[in-house]
Amino acid sequence: MEPSAAHPDHGIIDFEGLPNTRDLGGMPAADDRRIKPRCLLRSGLLAPATAADLVRLRDEYRLGLDIDLRTDVECSERPDPMDELPGVRFVHLPVFQEYGSGVSRSDEDMDRVRAQMRRGEVEPAQLMITLYPYLVIDDLGVAAYRSFFQEILKLEEGAVLWHCTAGKDRCGMASVLMEVALGVPWEVVKADYMATNRFYGIDLATCDPMDYLNGVDPRYLAAAVDAIEGAYGSVEEYLSRALGVDRAARDELRARYLV
Repeated sequence: MEPSAAHPDHGIIDFEGLPNTRDLGGMPAADDRRIKPRCLLRSGLLAPATAADLVRLRDEYRLGLDIDLRTDVECSERPDPMDELPGVRFVHLPVFQEYGSGVSRSDEDMDRVRAQMRRGEVEPAQLMITLYPYLVIDDLGVAAYRSFFQEILKLEEGAVLWHCTAGKDRCGMASVLMEVALGVPWEVVKADYMATNRFYGIDLATCDPMDYLNGVDPRYLAAAVDAIEGAYGSVEEYLSRALGVDRAARDELRARYLV
């Protein structure tokens, strides 16, 4: 089965203000099962959500946990709408704080990268390829993704939503790791990772160089996986040894989120 056929429309949710919020529900997973719908959501920035979007998150998706993977600066610039989501537990797990130009979407970082591009000091795709290993190997990133799984395993009811700013790099790697833990076939994992370009209208063959920062490229994911495999041998071993997602934890996740 083609990856696109395995998860039609990549789980996109038709929110009014959130262009890249997706439901992992329906993805094929371990033991010929699928991920339960309306349980695991990935997203970009929540600040643009309309009142109707927030009602749907609360009532239709029964959101119970919001995991914010952004830096302190990003959170202060565009905070999550906590007051509009009563009963939701908000957890801040920054994947990095400073070494993130290009991945961080803080105003200061993006202005810096644009200036470097104008001066010819930065090639956007190479910048991202260089940065991606830090998401998964740097101590802060490892701690964030370890806590990501711990917080989800602590959740007693309701859906979990994790997000960064664009919903593609820090959120994208969290999604990759969750999907691997649930036994999603690798080709489907990669297709879900790449789907951001579709929802942001980015064609890597024809786009402006700056769009390499706004979209995703298979080379970015490959750089992260290469770093993981170099340090741990496989993504599965990384999950177990670095993040504490051992067989018992994977079995619990699968019992909870697969049907």
